[in-house]
Amino acid sequence: MKFYLSSFKIGNEEQKLKEITKNGNKKVAYINNALDFATDLERRNKSDAKDISDLERLGFAVDILDLKQYFHKSVELEERLGHYDVLWARGGNSFVLRQAMRLSGFDEIVKKYFTNNKDIIYGGYSAGICNLGPTLKGIHLVDDPYLNPYGESDETIWEGLSILDYALVPHYKSDHKESKDIDRSITYMIENKIPFKALKDGEVLIIE
Repeated sequence: MKFYLSSFKIGNEEQKLKEITKNGNKKVAYINNALDFATDLERRNKSDAKDISDLERLGFAVDILDLKQYFHKSVELEERLGHYDVLWARGGNSFVLRQAMRLSGFDEIVKKYFTNNKDIIYGGYSAGICNLGPTLKGIHLVDDPYLNPYGESDETIWEGLSILDYALVPHYKSDHKESKDIDRSITYMIENKIPFKALKDGEVLIIE
């Protein structure tokens, strides 16, 4: 399993993203559940369309994959994921995305892919990459941890997927509205001895 982890949007390693998928059929499952809390649907749709356009410009065929359609249907979800070369999780609220991952079984599927070194790429940005570490503590100073758009449980999920042994912190020292809150997140992680890597917007972490 390979990873293309961006702070914001596709980032500055577009050519590398194309290179690490050169042997596949370029099919992308675009996961936008991190925005399931949003009420401005027009703005959300425009943002999704821009993301999809950016991926299509690089030669990818993109399908929107709504994890809500697979809540409590993890077998069906894993069958569908088998048709893709790239799983791309966009930004939004990290805690909302984490809920969708658990309710659909996406989290366990990705962990199995990682353990078995499946030939697939996990990519994404912002909230889409924050869930890969051991914890979401610290990110709660940026994203509301108590949003509950699905109504299935009031319990906040603080645990990440622990695929990485450090937290990823996007928008560091960047021209982004969350950048100041990210400084608070980093202070929190340092004080609580949470290992992390901070990415500026444009920066990409690639793990092959």
